[in-house]
Amino acid sequence: MGEGIAAEEIARVRGWIRAARKVVALTGAGISTESGIPDFRGPQGLWTRNPEAEKMATLRHYLSDPELRKRAWRSRIETFLRDVEPNAGHRALAELERRGHLHTLITQNVDGLHHRAGNSSQRVVEIHGTMREVMCMSCGARWPMEHATERVRVGEDDPHCLRCGGILKSATISFGQSLVPEDLARAEEAARTCDLLLAIGTSLSVYPVAAVVPLARESGARIAIVNEGPTEMDHLAHAILRGRIGEILPQLVPED
Repeated sequence: MGEGIAAEEIARVRGWIRAARKVVALTGAGISTESGIPDFRGPQGLWTRNPEAEKMATLRHYLSDPELRKRAWRSRIETFLRDVEPNAGHRALAELERRGHLHTLITQNVDGLHHRAGNSSQRVVEIHGTMREVMCMSCGARWPMEHATERVRVGEDDPHCLRCGGILKSATISFGQSLVPEDLARAEEAARTCDLLLAIGTSLSVYPVAAVVPLARESGARIAIVNEGPTEMDHLAHAILRGRIGEILPQLVPED
């Protein structure tokens, strides 16, 4: 059990999930760290250890600097998540969906692990996109990431779109790039109409997606936060479960 969490508190939130008409989950980097994926800004975060990685994630730099793109592609070859597996936290959310408890899963993560764990594309809103696909910045064509990484492996240092010659980029939302309006609207509608929102593995400091928490609260939903450390919206929570996400979430799945 998560350190310092009373069995009664686990049981209380599990009861909320069982009784809820519409459960929405919001996940952040913290749910994937137990799969070996570093967060971005923590002490061992990707951008903390490699400040250039943040520059690679900034759209204007990526589009204007061919040398930066070449380094970005080499980095993708080294870090592509093909062999990373979902952990117990991901699998618990997939089980919640399988049992009919989870209506919508909004994720800030781009690793695709919710899909690999078994959550359906119809339920998941990848608000920051996905690094498992590559897209053309000119014509919008999309392919699996392997379409580009295999070309890099055989000698292309800055692969371009085979349809129009445009610049290719991972299908993630970079700094300076707008969120997909339909995804944001879907997330907001899910928050507005749920009666329980689970905020999992996120500091709730990244906007606009973090705003779904106060939106859900104002709409009458209960808020339960599952995270290893404090968040910026702890004051809005009806329950806070502090500890390892992969240990806590499986205990929240109701026994049907």
